[in-house]
Amino acid sequence: MGWLAALLVLACFLACWPAAAPAQSGKGASVSQLKLEQADDGVYLNAQVQFELPSLVEEVLDKGIAIYFVAEAELSRERWYWTDQKIAQATRHMRLAYQPLTRRWRLNVSPVPITNSGFGVSLNQNFDTLSEALDGVRRVARLRLGDISEIGDDGPHLVTFRFRLDTSQLPRPFQIGVVGQADWNISVERSARLSLEKMK
Repeated sequence: MGWLAALLVLACFLACWPAAAPAQSGKGASVSQLKLEQADDGVYLNAQVQFELPSLVEEVLDKGIAIYFVAEAELSRERWYWTDQKIAQATRHMRLAYQPLTRRWRLNVSPVPITNSGFGVSLNQNFDTLSEALDGVRRVARLRLGDISEIGDDGPHLVTFRFRLDTSQLPRPFQIGVVGQADWNISVERSARLSLEKMK
């Protein structure tokens, strides 16, 4: 009977677990909105990230050097008797660069890493100002997690969302120079239990 008592204690402990973990962030970044939505063609995550771009990073952009951001989402099914079961995962890569000839800002968005040799399958957007381009980076819209048949619509889902400035894709001299510099530590993570909402 000892194992049964231990199992009941564990179940009570998990039942009291908080509904959402606090966001963990670097350089004042935060997640102001996190929403899980269902459409006819799948399940999507929408998120709104808040952060300010440090002046040092702006200077690098002004010199024509691109910077990269990564948004990741994991969807899990909670299991009180075992570790959570991961049922979906999606990643979005973003490349932000200044175009001196046109004096415009270009944002490339892709589900796979964006390399200098070619952008592959990506969405390209042009903006007149850096502020407008950053709004496009901060708004992670319609990140597709999978089909409803694979995910299921029963009960809340545990969503873990991560967003970061990816310094690993900077030119090698910059990668060495940014090590340990707080200005380049733009990152945030947030977990929450979310129920599916119908897209309008």
